[in-house]
Amino acid sequence: MKTILQNCKAESGAIWYATELQTDDEDEEPEVVLHPFFWVGSSDLTSLSHVPGEGAVGRVFQNQEAERYLTFSAADDPVTVSDFEDTEITSMICVPFSSTKKNLGCIQFVNKVGGGSFTAEEADVCEMMAMLAAMAIEENDNLQPAWKPGKTVMRVRGVTREFQNGDVVTKVLKGVNLDVYEGEFLVLLGESGCGKSTLLNIIGGMDHPTSGTFECFGEELSQADQDKLTEYRRDNIGFIFQSYNLMPNLNATQNLELIASLVPNPMSADEALDIVNLSERKHNYPSQMSGGQQQRVSIARALMKRPPIILADEPTAALDYTTSIEVLEVMEKIIAEGTTMIMVTHNEEICRMADRVVRMRNGRMAEVTINRRKAHATDLVW
Repeated sequence: MKTILQNCKAESGAIWYATELQTDDEDEEPEVVLHPFFWVGSSDLTSLSHVPGEGAVGRVFQNQEAERYLTFSAADDPVTVSDFEDTEITSMICVPFSSTKKNLGCIQFVNKVGGGSFTAEEADVCEMMAMLAAMAIEENDNLQPAWKPGKTVMRVRGVTREFQNGDVVTKVLKGVNLDVYEGEFLVLLGESGCGKSTLLNIIGGMDHPTSGTFECFGEELSQADQDKLTEYRRDNIGFIFQSYNLMPNLNATQNLELIASLVPNPMSADEALDIVNLSERKHNYPSQMSGGQQQRVSIARALMKRPPIILADEPTAALDYTTSIEVLEVMEKIIAEGTTMIMVTHNEEICRMADRVVRMRNGRMAEVTINRRKAHATDLVW
């Protein structure tokens, strides 16, 4: 799908997939709703949906006819404007995405690369490529129902981060807009220097944005003082780092009890170690454990304060494949029990486990994918 958008020379765009919502009445026709499951651009479309007949997306799905705005104004389609709220739309094409068996949804192309308008010939190419893509997946009946996000727990709007060294200003984040949902596994993917760890530090309350807003559970935190951020981290966030950061002179149980002494209503060390399958190592010191075992102790440490959100920064980067899978199995178990997890990684294979993947590039969100068929940790290969 990404290749279609690139070859059609669109700056932004989205693929909307139709899902049938069953009703309690067996005689009643199921309701059809179109959800995004892949898009390119800085807008976060996750919580949006369309019904047949609504906006360009719904009309194209209902009528099975392409809509082409070679030049575009807000009056043409206000629904599209709200979809791409962070993008100035100058041209737009929306085409059906249908196989010979069923209408799958539609593909929306926004703004031509380099400016200007889409030509009629380019609109024809968009429609043809969408048709070919639909034919290619015609035999695939395994797509799962659309993922339904929980309530919004974090909201990031227009966040930038600049670092100054003498007269040199380095812009690391250049306007990030993102929502995080309760119970989801969100992966921030990208090469070194793209801004993903800087974003994680901001939403973890370890850094302030240069501009923009960040809120968690409805509380604005972008300019909070250190006391407020300390309280926020203590009550809401568990951290898992690439380096395990265990106290070398304390055994596994003592490392966890150190955290328990700092927070109200902590989990017991025995319970946390049992979750990560390390009960037999509770008296071992870090030097007596493998890297994977130390990382599992650090996961248990994050669980001690029962946080609603866990942030993980490259938690498997220092581990071999087999040990990485063991660690990811533990994290998969934690997510299944309702914890929201945000992971920074450069490992594309881990993305197969996620509910959503946000690819960052040059300090911005470049594309978002909703994973309709999640893999288990044991399915991953690299």
